[in-house]
Amino acid sequence: MLFSSIPFLYYFLPWVLVLYYLAPKAYRNAILLLASLVFYGWGEPKYVILMAISIGIGFVSGRLIEANRGRSLSHYVMTISVALCLGLLGYFKYATFLAGNLNTLMGKDVLILNVALPIGISFYTFQIISYIVDVHRGMPAQKNFIALATYISMFPQLIAGPVVRYGDVMDQLTERNHNFDQAAAGIRRFVVGLSKKILLANTLGELCDIFRSSDEKSVLFFWIYAVAYALHVYFDFSGYSDMAIGLGKILGFDFLENFNYPFISSSITEFWRRWHMSLGRWFRDYVYIPLGGNRKSEKRWLFNVMLVWALTGFWHGAAWTYLAWGLYFGVLIVMEKKWISSFAEKNSMTRIVYRSVVILLLLISFVIFGATDLREAATYLTSMFGAGDDPMVSAECLYYMRSYGVILFVAMVGATPLPKKLYSRFEKIAEEEVAFGRVLAACETIALLILVVIATAYLVDGSFNPFLYFRF
Repeated sequence: MLFSSIPFLYYFLPWVLVLYYLAPKAYRNAILLLASLVFYGWGEPKYVILMAISIGIGFVSGRLIEANRGRSLSHYVMTISVALCLGLLGYFKYATFLAGNLNTLMGKDVLILNVALPIGISFYTFQIISYIVDVHRGMPAQKNFIALATYISMFPQLIAGPVVRYGDVMDQLTERNHNFDQAAAGIRRFVVGLSKKILLANTLGELCDIFRSSDEKSVLFFWIYAVAYALHVYFDFSGYSDMAIGLGKILGFDFLENFNYPFISSSITEFWRRWHMSLGRWFRDYVYIPLGGNRKSEKRWLFNVMLVWALTGFWHGAAWTYLAWGLYFGVLIVMEKKWISSFAEKNSMTRIVYRSVVILLLLISFVIFGATDLREAATYLTSMFGAGDDPMVSAECLYYMRSYGVILFVAMVGATPLPKKLYSRFEKIAEEEVAFGRVLAACETIALLILVVIATAYLVDGSFNPFLYFRF
């Protein structure tokens, strides 16, 4: 089930909220757990069993680790349970990929596998692993199975993140506040995320599909595609994160932010502190630091960085393009740390120049990320820089520039803090002038209602509406 769908918006969510708020506090986790299982099983009911097995592994191992804390058995339980979780993830996500590559290497069909990928398995597996490891590190284990199952299966962030750490919501699972202001903030955040997804990400996705099917590609069209695809991915994923955070607030949870205007970054390192922040923190705390981080020799540090980025790339999907994408960022970050950062910070001019270089490098990364294979990635990149047989400009390119120019401009502005800063200024004025505050509140309510109506119209029309991160 998609957040941006009529069944979710007008059937599932209203009924869940009614039942949730009518239920006594002691039963709200059970209501939320049941709703999450229905939500997850809507399209793939058989994979509810797989998620239940993973939850069971997390619950049992957590209790065993806590009961044997300080003994070697605790470490063995942690290791085995993490290996089981990774084994399930590896089989369902990577077995078909590995079998296909083995067949290619051997020159014949040695092994035939066609394993379907359960939606959201990467996200909930990482949450279970973080819980198990944190309990081993000293965090109290959850003794209530329903509470732990609610945390792992919670439908707002179940299938596309953010990766919520147990420690961040541990107290909220047993006692959380519900008030009008928090719920109102959650509704605003959800509507903004829904609008980003449907009005921006989906429209940009249509432009990307038009480019891919075009027979009149040009150098300029390749660059327009690179910009459109980068913004498409950003608004698709950040829109989903906004909706997840908004739903969390409505239900009394505070999820951490997952995006912080990544395209204003002055370096590649800063970009990854602003992009998919929950995933970056996960790899830092559960892979990079345990490996020794930057506290080891330079060779070991280089190994640690490249391994983390190879895993980051491969986490996004079982394809060589994702591995290349991850290694691409690993190389850039190593170069930045060792040589580029000192040059970029010399003066204001070098900082401006490097900001431009960062945007260029990011556009290249999104072309790799969106390619169906390495051959297509290479073709797109060479054509972008004029090394292909394509003309500089085509009539079709100019037509779609005019058709999608406004949405591209709105998306580029929306990817910066400018709209938020402008609204913050209005809020400051509203604090000082009561009449202006009332007008602002009324305008905000009307604007949100209009956005919901427009988004609904797009959904009824049945336009382009996939979520990219469902496949991860």
